[in-house]
Amino acid sequence: MTREVALVTGGSRGIGAAVARRLAADGFDVAITYRSAGDRAATVVREIEAASGRALGLRAEAAEPRDLVEAVERTVRELGRLDVVVGNAGIAPYGALEDVTLAEVDEVLAVHARASFVLAQAAARHLRAGGRIVLIGSSLAERVPYAGWTAYAMSKSALVGLTKGLARDLGPRGITANLVSPGSTDTEMNPADGPEADEERRHTALGRYCSPEDVAAAVAYLAGDGGRTVTGATIPVDAGVTA
Repeated sequence: MTREVALVTGGSRGIGAAVARRLAADGFDVAITYRSAGDRAATVVREIEAASGRALGLRAEAAEPRDLVEAVERTVRELGRLDVVVGNAGIAPYGALEDVTLAEVDEVLAVHARASFVLAQAAARHLRAGGRIVLIGSSLAERVPYAGWTAYAMSKSALVGLTKGLARDLGPRGITANLVSPGSTDTEMNPADGPEADEERRHTALGRYCSPEDVAAAVAYLAGDGGRTVTGATIPVDAGVTA
């Protein structure tokens, strides 16, 4: 029986790696993209292959549309099909409003908003009925409890509208599009033992960080049978920071 295929951008570490491992455990062959951590991407690929799945590591810069299109095309060529695409690659610019440059604004919009559009557009050429698009957003698109995140929050909030538009455009083809919005998640970008971690916990209902595996579980739900009729939705995985 032919295994379904998923493509996860930014899959070499953190949330992306957890999503790739979870989808592989659920029976998908998985392609991941990475920008610079080639050794870590290779480790994820080896782990998936050791568990009897096929895996593919692809270098791609999220801010380069040609890289994203080529990642989609190579996934289809080398793994034979495409059933699920997860747009996860991201950056986390932080700084006082008056210090943010237009170049930084352009970069965060390119990596989050434009890249997600390009990825979805390229994937839509190959997805069949039952295909899934899952984008990774942020709780900061809905609630910004501290200063310094204006540009980031703006770029992630764009994914709400993109997801709803994709759901309408692709729904007639039987393809779903959804957004998973993590809150504070224990990754290298924002470790649970970092200097601001206690302050971040204070803003959550549960008083805790999420794990990358928590986010991956939500993605797996949307990619699996349970997500067949969920589309255009935003699923928070944020320990209640937006409650």
